[in-house]
Amino acid sequence: MSELTERSELSIKAAELDAADELAKLRSQFVLDDVVYLDGNSLGALPAAVPGRVEDVVRRQWGELRIRSWDESGWWTAPERIGDRIAPLVGAAAGQIVVGDSTSVNVFKAVVGAVRLAGEGRDEILVDATTFPTDGYIAQSAARMTGCTVRAVTPRDVPSALGPRTAAVLLNHVDYRTGRLHDLPSLTSAIHEAGAVAVWDLCHSAGALPVGLDEHGVDLAVGCTYKYLNGGPGSPAYLYVRRDLQDRFDSPLPGWNSHVDPFGMRSEYEPAGGAPRGRVGTPDILSMLALEAALEVWEEVSIETVRTKSLALTDFFLDCVAAYVPEGRVESVTPSAHADRGSQVALRCDDAREVMRRLIAQGVVGDFREPDILRFGFTPLYVGFGDVERAARVLAGLVG
Repeated sequence: MSELTERSELSIKAAELDAADELAKLRSQFVLDDVVYLDGNSLGALPAAVPGRVEDVVRRQWGELRIRSWDESGWWTAPERIGDRIAPLVGAAAGQIVVGDSTSVNVFKAVVGAVRLAGEGRDEILVDATTFPTDGYIAQSAARMTGCTVRAVTPRDVPSALGPRTAAVLLNHVDYRTGRLHDLPSLTSAIHEAGAVAVWDLCHSAGALPVGLDEHGVDLAVGCTYKYLNGGPGSPAYLYVRRDLQDRFDSPLPGWNSHVDPFGMRSEYEPAGGAPRGRVGTPDILSMLALEAALEVWEEVSIETVRTKSLALTDFFLDCVAAYVPEGRVESVTPSAHADRGSQVALRCDDAREVMRRLIAQGVVGDFREPDILRFGFTPLYVGFGDVERAARVLAGLVG
C-alpha cells in the first residue's frame, strides 16, 4: 500500500470515528483554535464557562458584596462543595475531599498524616522511584519531621519491599513521564496487608480514567486540578481522606480553617470533623471558583465513557505513528496494554527537544521531557480523532 493511500485511509477513519464520538459535542464547551492541543496532561484547555464566572466573582461577589460573599456567595463552603464535585470523577462518595492548597502541600499533609495513622513501630516511608520529583522531595521532608527513613522503589517492587516497619507508601497512579498506569487495586491491597497506609497521587489520572478510591479502600489521595480537570494554571489541588480515617487524621498543618470553631479564635487547636479537617488557611477564592465553573462540563459525563475514548485516541495515535513515521525514528515507551496505559503517549526520539519545538511551531502542541521524550496528552473531552491523525502526520513530516 502506498504512503499516500495509507494516509488517506487513516484520514477517512478519523472522520468516521469523530462522527460516531458521543463526547464530540463537548468540544464546543472549550475555548479552542485550529491548534492540535495535546498538552492537557500539563494544562487543560479553558472551559468556555470560566471567563464569565470569574468576571461575576470579581465584579459582583467581590466588587459589590465584598465580605458578605463569604456567606451569601458560598465562599466559605467552596472547598468541600467543589470537593464533592470532584468526588465522582475519582470514585469517592461525598464528604471525603477538600479542595485547597497546592498538590505539594497536600502531599505533605497526606504523607505526614499517613505516618501518624500507621502508629508506633513503623518508621519507613516507601516512595515511587519514578515519581514526579516534588513528591520525593516532600517525602524526604516528611521523613525528617516524623523520624522516618525513605526508600525509593518502583511500583512493581512495592509488594516485596513492604515490611513491619513500613508506615506509608506514596505512589503515582500514572507515571508522568511514560504514561504507565499502575495497579492501584492490587498495590493498595498489598500495602494494607502489610499494615501500612496507602497514599496515591492522582494528578495524571483524575478526569482521564476511573480511579475507584472508595471501591479499593484507598486511605489518602491527592491530585491537581489543572490537567484533565481543566481548572486553570495553578488551580487548587485536593486531598481525599477515607471517611473512616477522618477522625484519626492528624494534619501537620493545623490552620485556623480546619479548627472546629474557626471564628472562636481559641489558642488551643481542636480539629474539625470530616473533610474540613484537611483545610489549612483562607481559601484562594478566585482560582477555586474558576475551577468550580470548569467542572460544570462534567455534568452527565461518565468517566467510563471518557476512558473508552481515551484508549481509542491513544490506540489510533499509535497506529498513525506506526503508519506515517519511518521505522526506528521514534519508539513508544508507553505500554501498549490498555490495563497499563494512562491517557498519554510518550515517544522516545533522539532530538526530542528540537522536534517538539518544531511541532509546536507547526500547530501541534505536546511537551518535552528530559532526556529524549516527546509527550502527548489526550483529553477526551475536546481532542478528536482528526486531531490525532494530523499530529502524527506533522510528526512524520518532521522526522521522516
